[in-house]
Amino acid sequence: MMQRICLFPGTFDPITLGHTDIIDRALPLFDKIYIGIGRNNQKTPMFSEERRLGWIRAHYQHNTKVEAIAYEGLTVDCCKTIGAQFILRGIRYVSDFEYEKAIADMNRSISSNQIETVFLTCSPEFTSVASTLVRDVLKYGGDVTKFLPDTVIKTIGK
Repeated sequence: MMQRICLFPGTFDPITLGHTDIIDRALPLFDKIYIGIGRNNQKTPMFSEERRLGWIRAHYQHNTKVEAIAYEGLTVDCCKTIGAQFILRGIRYVSDFEYEKAIADMNRSISSNQIETVFLTCSPEFTSVASTLVRDVLKYGGDVTKFLPDTVIKTIGK
């Protein structure tokens, strides 16, 4: 039987409870979930790639179905490399869906319909949790503990 493998791509700068909500609810749907940190030359992350990978690995250290990786280039090429037939994306707002659908259509097209995107809507309590907003709160010394997993909170200032 073929395994259902998916890639959840993003910058995860940092990984938030919104991200973990999507991952945790996707676990029953897939045999393996790769959390893929995409390298983007246009973005300068607040946290190093090693730190972001470390947070993800620490958070999911007891779950063999989850693996953290970093990749460059097209997301569909990463999918081919790891054997993923699915891309997982989280949706917070209707506007997210419009943007994500265009990307999903392009990915399906350039993968010759071999890679399907699966959308999960985030739980209502995480709708406003975005890495960008968390970084802004962090930058100005605000409290971000209710937006981040414990594995991040424990080490974010170190």
